[in-house]
Formats: sequence, C-alpha cells, structure tokens
Amino acid sequence: MSTTLLRLIFAVVFAVTGFLLGREAYTHLISLHVTSQLWLIVLTIVVPVMGAVAGVLIAPTAQDLFERELAEVETAMERLAPGQIAGGVVGLIAGLIVAFLVKSVLFEFIANAGQAGGYVAMVLYIILSVFAAYLGARVGAKQNIAGLAATGRAPLATGIPKIIDTSVIVDGRVLEIVQSGFLEGPLVLPRFVLRELQLIADSLDAMKRARGRRGLEILSKLQEVAVLDIDERDYDDAGGAVDAKLVRLARERAGKLVTNDYNLNRVAQVEGVTVLNINELAGAVKPVVLPGEELHVTIVRDGKEAHQGVGYLEDGTMIVVENGRRLIGEDADVQVTSVLQTVAGRMIFARVKRPTQTLST
Repeated sequence: MSTTLLRLIFAVVFAVTGFLLGREAYTHLISLHVTSQLWLIVLTIVVPVMGAVAGVLIAPTAQDLFERELAEVETAMERLAPGQIAGGVVGLIAGLIVAFLVKSVLFEFIANAGQAGGYVAMVLYIILSVFAAYLGARVGAKQNIAGLAATGRAPLATGIPKIIDTSVIVDGRVLEIVQSGFLEGPLVLPRFVLRELQLIADSLDAMKRARGRRGLEILSKLQEVAVLDIDERDYDDAGGAVDAKLVRLARERAGKLVTNDYNLNRVAQVEGVTVLNINELAGAVKPVVLPGEELHVTIVRDGKEAHQGVGYLEDGTMIVVENGRRLIGEDADVQVTSVLQTVAGRMIFARVKRPTQTLST
C-alpha cells in the first residue's frame, strides 16, 4: 500500500473519529445547558480537522511499525510446521469464542450501571478478547495438528530444519541418506544456494557443468522422497558470501547445517550452529580395519613413492601398498600394516602378502 493512500485512509478515519467524539461532547454540553456556538464550531469542525492532521502525521510511522511486525510474524510462521499453524488458528478461534461467552455474562452485570458501565464492559471485552486469542493460539500451536498435508504433496515433515548447501547437493550422497531415514525433518534449500547451483550448471567448464546438472537431478529426486522447503530469504548485506548467508539462515531458523565444506563447517561451529558433515558420517560408518588384517584389492595406479601402488576399497578408502607398483592392473592379497586418519579421510597402508611356501620332504 502506498504512503499517500495510507495517509488518506488515516485522515478520514481520524477525522470521522474526531467528529463523533466532538458531537458526543457537544451533546453532553447541551445536557449541561451549555449552548455556545464556539463550542459547536470547535467540537464539530476543529476537532475533526485536527484528527485528520494527526492521521496524516501518524500514517508513515504506523506503516513502518506494521511492516516490521509483519516481517517478524512471517519469519516466526516460517519456523512453524503446518500442523502447528493449524493448531494455532483453532486455538485462536476457541479463545475468541470463550471471550464472547464471557462478554455476554459481563454485560449483564456491568451494563446495568448505565452508559459508563457499557464503556467499561466494552474495554474489558476487548482486553479479554486479545488475551484469550493470544493464549488460545499459543496453546493450539503446541498441539501440532498431525496429518496435515499440502495440496498435491506428501505430509509435511516436522522437527529441526536441515539447511543443505551446494556441496552436499553436488555430492549426491544426501539422497541415499534421506531415503534410508537417517536424516529426518524438513530439508531447507535456500534460494541463493539454488541460484549458485544453476550458475554451476551453466558454467563454461565442462566438469563444473556436469556437477551442476548432477546436483539439479539430485534435487529433483529429493523432492520425490522428502519435503524440500525452498527458503526465499536472502541477505544483501552479506554480499556474495554464500557461507555467511547459510550460517545466518541456520541461526534464524534454529536449524542444522548439512555440508561437506570443511571451511563452512568451522565457521558454523564458531557461530554456534550445529553442523551435520556427511564426510564425517561416512568416516564413522566405515568398517574398522586393524593392522594384521588381510584384504583383497586391485592395484590401479602408482603412489607417491617409486615402489608404491594404490588401490581402493568398495567404500572409496585408499590403500597404499608397499612394493605394489609392479602389480598395477592386477589383483593382490595384502596385509594391513597401519591405518592413518586424516582430515580428508582414512588411509590404509599395507604390504603385498607373500604366498605361503610348501616345504617338501
């Protein structure tokens, strides 16, 4: 709504209010046998004009206050599940009904006191209605009406929001984690992350373009198995720093940040935001390998040292095999000598198992 239109509305409302109050005051003066024409002019003309001027002056402040409060309400509503919103509406209606019933009894006792009693009853009814509506909405929101579904979508998830970043989408493992049920609650996709993913998919670099398109495919599959909430909020004051925006969004929505980015992980922890790192999860569920165990591995390339060969387990764990360079392209039985856990993941060092020699007599 434009400021000019709002000022016009406020001017009319305040002018009419001033006129009604002035007429009521003049009627009271007549009952006291005060019939001065000056009072008539002041109460029926001057007071409405002053009311209109006051309305014009108050309108911009009222608009700013309304827009600010509306933004806060929208932010609070976005944190609520649809079941909680529905419960709050039901509670609000119930509170207003209770206030109306109490008003009926209240008017019977107070309104008999005359016009003054009627004003007192009306003021009490307004206060009671506001209090009952607020209390009913708070209690109703905590009930969280279950089973509420959005039109054409699966039932909306409840719980702590999980904000996903670009690295997790491109990685793709989040889809299998969600399908397995280990990642619960609504998944939140910020609009600025989606824009970043689209830029990657449109990149001139073939590798980046392939990663971006894979990320978009993962998002399409995620929408089929989970509730994907696209958050429209953006933070212009953060510039183009997507990491800073993610941390702020996670704090505002009281959610957890799902990422594979090591630097974002550290920043979020400093800011007090809980991080779910898929790389850490993958490392935690890898089978434990102890020195002395035997493994069967294919040597696929040479290592950093001249005599080393490198192979990989099915879960992607790298195995560095001593004297394995000569076996590149072949399968070999190896024996684990040590296991090294690094920030990037786990490395296994092994040596080629020597075949058992049979002694003949």
